[in-house]
Amino acid sequence: MRIELERRPDISRLYSILSPFIALGLTLIFGGIMFMLLGKDPVAALYSFFIEPLTEIWSLHELAIKAAPLILIAVGLSVCFRSNNWNIGAEGQFIMGAIAGSILPVVFHEWHSPWVLPLMMVFGMLGGALFAGIPAFLKAHLNTNEILTSLMLVYVAQLFLDWLVRGPWRNPGGMNFPETRTFDASAVLPEMIASGRAHWGFGFAILAAILIWFMMRYTLKGFEITVLGQSERAGRFAGFSSRKMIWFSMLLSGALAGLAGIAEVSGAIQQLRPVISPGYGFTAIIVAFLGRLNPLGIIVAGLVLALTYLGGEAVQVSLQISDKPIRVFQGLLLFFVLSCDTLIHYKIRIVWADLSDTTADGVR
Repeated sequence: MRIELERRPDISRLYSILSPFIALGLTLIFGGIMFMLLGKDPVAALYSFFIEPLTEIWSLHELAIKAAPLILIAVGLSVCFRSNNWNIGAEGQFIMGAIAGSILPVVFHEWHSPWVLPLMMVFGMLGGALFAGIPAFLKAHLNTNEILTSLMLVYVAQLFLDWLVRGPWRNPGGMNFPETRTFDASAVLPEMIASGRAHWGFGFAILAAILIWFMMRYTLKGFEITVLGQSERAGRFAGFSSRKMIWFSMLLSGALAGLAGIAEVSGAIQQLRPVISPGYGFTAIIVAFLGRLNPLGIIVAGLVLALTYLGGEAVQVSLQISDKPIRVFQGLLLFFVLSCDTLIHYKIRIVWADLSDTTADGVR
């Protein structure tokens, strides 16, 4: 016996639209059951997750800060995924973008100029793009699996960051703590609104989503991404190069992840530390699929996932639990998003193989 997925001839447009909402509803149900099994009030837990962070002005600013890197990274990943290039290492590209963008405020900290901040953003994008170029080169020219190479490079980036802040970049006046010097005011991303901490990283995220949406919908490059993603053979007939698309999608994704990294460090943290991300690069994968790989949908999905970050912190405080159930809750959301999409587009078919056929196949 084997289980196969058979594509449905007629896909319900209504269910395709409702799929993310069904997934969110199932996550709430099973998340509530999880909290109940932990001996916690599920209603109180879900209230802390989704309502409490929206009740104060300061928490809305924190929501924008959390959503900015998720949206930026997920928008880049959506281009990769739609072109059938599976960049799973955005977390590493996020870190390398933060490192590259921090060269000016850390190494050349005595230079104060209006050019510092724009150059930091450019260096951050270059750092993320160059790091994403490693799995792009390996796939395009050596036919390696980009899932494995991009994922393994995450650990390289994390260890490199840890070495920098404990070694050559450690703050000489920082009481031996593993961190760099605090960025000068000229290297800090300004706030968008005076009423809170939300910085222009959120503006970058919204702008990037709109530009990528326009590219995907109205330009030849967007059509090329869609065609190659659906059928590489059809793309070759149309004159499109899958190798060039590997480079384009990976470098674009890496650049946006690097921009997210330096925007997070410059706007929210204002120095480098051993850990600068709670897993934005991996959570952005959930955001990309929850937004149906549509840049405008990703904006909404990014805000929802950012809400789970803030809500998770609130739940840990109010219910006195660790962060592990919070990660399980986010994992449930990804599981149900993928499951709902799969079952809407495919139907499960059970094939009962004859024993003699199986034996013959084994002999052959």
